[in-house]
Amino acid sequence: MKMTKRLLLLVLFAAVMALPACSSSSNTSPTGAEGKIKQWPNPPPMVIDQNKEYTATIKTNLGDIVVQLFPKDAPIAVNNFVFLARQGFYDGVKFHRVVKGFVIQGGDPTGTGTGGPGYTFSDEKVTRDYIAGTLAMANAGANTNGSQFFITLADLSTQLSKNYTIFGLVASGFDIVQKIGDVPVTRSPSGEISLPTEDIHINSITIEEK
Repeated sequence: MKMTKRLLLLVLFAAVMALPACSSSSNTSPTGAEGKIKQWPNPPPMVIDQNKEYTATIKTNLGDIVVQLFPKDAPIAVNNFVFLARQGFYDGVKFHRVVKGFVIQGGDPTGTGTGGPGYTFSDEKVTRDYIAGTLAMANAGANTNGSQFFITLADLSTQLSKNYTIFGLVASGFDIVQKIGDVPVTRSPSGEISLPTEDIHINSITIEEK
């Protein structure tokens, strides 16, 4: 009887632990058409020209952040970002993580830090440093890039290992990045003091090609 109860408790514990993983694949969101998150089975085909210049204007509810993208440094990441932006994937998506003096992070349509576009893609070699205003891919380990990105709030060159693909740099609007970095935060489900207590989100992202 004791063994049966122990097995039952283990089964119940496993079921509870599985719930967050299941919820991360939820198909509902206010950002997509008819409340559904746009998802794709594979990374997008190459839609950019590496010999052209690309600028992204990230329009947030606190103001605009203009980013110069690096198609020659990180063509896969830039292509992915341009594709998702043009699809409206980021419209309405929150900055779900703010670490004071470190980074602001967004790009997850679920707002939980576990969501993405339905696929992952490979890392690209990092040759630049993580200076203030750097736009880079957030990941959960090697070659797990999706839609989440972060912008550095300070020079983190000596703090971050070069495991996060750098694909842009803030050209103007760093004051908006700092404003987002200054919003009040509380403890997130992971235990980190990084969950914004205010709604900070992306209205839209427009891409300019020259």
